[in-house]
Order: sequence, then C-alpha cells, then structure tokens
Amino acid sequence: MHWIYLLIAGAMEVAWMVGMKYSAGFSRPGWSAFTLAAMGVSFFCLAKAIKVLPLGTAYAIWTGIGAVGGVVVGVVLFNEPRDWPRLLCVSLVVIGIVGLKLTHAD
Repeated sequence: MHWIYLLIAGAMEVAWMVGMKYSAGFSRPGWSAFTLAAMGVSFFCLAKAIKVLPLGTAYAIWTGIGAVGGVVVGVVLFNEPRDWPRLLCVSLVVIGIVGLKLTHAD
C-alpha cells in the first residue's frame, strides 16, 4: 500500500503543478483551491509512504514523478519544447526512479 500512496503523491504533485499554472499566480480562486487541495493530498500521501519506505527513496521517486510528469504535461498541454536533449534528460530521471524501485527490498 505504501507504493500506492507514493504513486498517488506523485500524481498529485503533477496535478498541483498544472493547477498552479492555471491559477495564474493564485489569482483564479477555483484553480487556486484545486492547487492547494492537490498539494494537501500529495503531502498526505507522501507522509503515509515514508512511514514504511526509506525517506531518500520515497522523496526521490516523488520528485522524479513530479519532474517527469511536469515535462510530459508541459509538452502535451502547454506546447513546451520536446527536443532530444530534454527527452534524454527526462529518460535519465526515469531510469533513476526505476533503479531506486528495483534496488529497494520490500
């Protein structure tokens, strides 16, 4: 269950980044409320995950999911660059996340 909490925390990190973009500097109340709620869920789930998982592993995976998710959402929703150096760097983050998961003994 702790890995599920970590995945939810990562997904909510991506959600609050998108909400922050749409909130226009917290000037749009609906998106601002969404952003704060997603932040709360993300931190709650991360806190649940680190009760069992090593702190460094959980935090690295959480931020990795957020970073990769942010790049993917940026490319898809906001037409951000998708050049090969950027995609290579994101691939390295994914390799690091997978490596952390594979080296963690349950």
